[in-house]
Amino acid sequence: MSIWKDSLKNRIPKDWAEEIDLFEGQIKLRKQGGVDEKVFAETRLRRGAYGQRYDNGQRYDGIKSQKLKFPTDLTKGPDTKWDALGMQRIKLPFGSMTPKQLEVMAELAEEYADGILHITTRQDVQLHFIHIEDTPDLMRRLGAVGITTREACGNSIRNVTACPLAGVCHTEVFDVTPYAHALFEFLLGHDDVQGFGRKVKPAFSGCEHEACGLVKMHDIGYLAQVREIDGGLKRGFRVYVGGGLGTIPHQAKVLTDFVGEDEFLALTQAVCRIYARLGEKRNRNRARLKFLVADVGIEEFTRLVNEEWQALPYDPRWKAYLDSVDRFDESPCHETDTFEGVEVEGFAEWHESNVYLQRQEGYAAVTLNLPLGDISVNQSFTLADIVRRFTPDTMRTTVEQNIVLRWVSVGDLPTLYQALDDIGLATPGAASIVDITSCPGTDTCKLGVSASRGLAGELRTQLAARNGNLDQAIKDLRVKVSGCFNSCGHHHVADIGFFGNSRRREGRAVPHFQVVLGGQWKENAGSYGLAVGAVPSKNAPKVLDALTERYARERRNDENFQAWIARLGKIEIKKTLEPYTHVPLFEQDPSFFIDWGDVRNFTMSDLGIGECAGEVVSLFSLNISQAEGLAFDALVALDEGNVKDADEKAYRAMLQAAKSLVLSKSLDVGNDPDAIVSEFRKHFFDTELFFDKFAKGKFAHYLFDRHKTTVKPTIDSCRHLVHEANLFIEAAHTCDARMAAEEEAV
Repeated sequence: MSIWKDSLKNRIPKDWAEEIDLFEGQIKLRKQGGVDEKVFAETRLRRGAYGQRYDNGQRYDGIKSQKLKFPTDLTKGPDTKWDALGMQRIKLPFGSMTPKQLEVMAELAEEYADGILHITTRQDVQLHFIHIEDTPDLMRRLGAVGITTREACGNSIRNVTACPLAGVCHTEVFDVTPYAHALFEFLLGHDDVQGFGRKVKPAFSGCEHEACGLVKMHDIGYLAQVREIDGGLKRGFRVYVGGGLGTIPHQAKVLTDFVGEDEFLALTQAVCRIYARLGEKRNRNRARLKFLVADVGIEEFTRLVNEEWQALPYDPRWKAYLDSVDRFDESPCHETDTFEGVEVEGFAEWHESNVYLQRQEGYAAVTLNLPLGDISVNQSFTLADIVRRFTPDTMRTTVEQNIVLRWVSVGDLPTLYQALDDIGLATPGAASIVDITSCPGTDTCKLGVSASRGLAGELRTQLAARNGNLDQAIKDLRVKVSGCFNSCGHHHVADIGFFGNSRRREGRAVPHFQVVLGGQWKENAGSYGLAVGAVPSKNAPKVLDALTERYARERRNDENFQAWIARLGKIEIKKTLEPYTHVPLFEQDPSFFIDWGDVRNFTMSDLGIGECAGEVVSLFSLNISQAEGLAFDALVALDEGNVKDADEKAYRAMLQAAKSLVLSKSLDVGNDPDAIVSEFRKHFFDTELFFDKFAKGKFAHYLFDRHKTTVKPTIDSCRHLVHEANLFIEAAHTCDARMAAEEEAV
């Protein structure tokens, strides 16, 4: 039994604890060959546990195992520790975290991972090189401090992102924080978000013309609005749908120009139901919401959503959160002060780029510019103490892979700078060309083609060395790097973006990057850049220099980079890139055949299948897998002599199996046992769909009888019930297979 399970039992929300217990049981079942690998893969992905690649021995040499898969062969025996390693993603809604939460994540990184916390472009934290067997304990320790990993990945609702300056920004309409949190709570584990063909990414923005939440590049985006209605001011949102980057970026469309704060959750639920019902399931390449919106058109999609919305049964949670909106209001931990004539070396440059004066006079938000989004365990522990000292425990991650400290007294800035500088977290250049965003690329991602982190690190080093001599127009540019065409590094919305690809020279693979120009970061990712040509990876820094220097030299007045690129034209851009496209022979310069941060010749042979959304697994398969996990847990409880627990879990296993069938028909039952049994009886027992050739519905009575019993369980009754639960689950499988066969025949 887990050493953490009992000690943390009363500190984790009950439903979270049960889900983790269930996941732990599914891991054991998979190890024994009792769960199909595809189903288990989607199960672990929905708990945030990814597979990763290990082809780059440079950074992680000597840390755990190398060149292992995660996890495919899990049947090595009950006492074997799997060598397979992966990545654990941790959800931080709108990037918010406390010092205590940071400390716990640092402890986990130290004990289970490689000593690094990685901030992602969705304001999450990722830990790499995790053993799958350690994930349940890891999840329990996170749950004890209010953090979940549920639906951090998989075909579900991903982390809800929002502007890290929400609540302190000068130009926001209102603080979107409580609304982002309300959406996170409402959709976490909701039945209507379990049947997606791919992921759905939501985002909130308080400002229309800044970058903020980048709502125009998201599946669902919420832009804060205030309208005068019935003589009073009402908060709400302009809602965008169908945005997304990926291979082919789509600009989001306006679903509604205004939905009130008391209705936006219901509207979102309707969107999710339409997507779950009509979205592509078989072809993963067209399974995102953006393709559904594009296929049916925004007018028809709007009609479908409104029709669904009107038919939704009322849910009190749509409005219940409004009573506690003000619980997210923040206030300083001590009075502000002023400072004059600071002589600390480096302070002025850091203050210029990393300090944002809040709309609350006398206070500032400070950005920690994290190279490649990484922060070490030791830095994290010390940072937690710094946050407690200078702020009211207010800290948020950003989509540019940084951390923002809020409510810092301006009088404390010099002292804070010194404290941060002592641990290497006072690097200037936040939100500038030096602050480069990058996806993991070939370091750990199975889809990575080129070393995005390696290139980003090299660009950052070269730019930082020239930072004092850079023209201000160049400093304000955004550079973003992805390891492949999927835009996890947001290259489409950068002024200058790079994404990894490959070319061949004399029969050898050569790492390349495609250059993407003219994206718009502001206006909430207002427009996307276009690829203009591929260059060898080793020449990418020279390309960046050539473009930025020419822009500084040729721009007219205050002409921005996007306008300059448009005026320059594609022919002239191609001429600018042409000198950097040549690849020398291997004998002349072998460095061109080695990617940044690597030591080996470049190869494409180790590309794998991406796990960003997993394979499409039926809703029935996912839910019946949970039923199997509960039945297994019931068996364990029976072996331990825990009669009450065994009885309850066997009963819940049958309920879950029945619910699996009910949900496969898109019927709403929630988690109410009476509703589940009633709908199962009506649609599967009374119609004889659940009947097979021999049992004639006998197995259904196992559920019906246990559902109505009030008799105290005994060891014998539990033994019978555990056996019956497994038979009920098998009958559910048979019923699903029969329905699938009938559907194929039509």
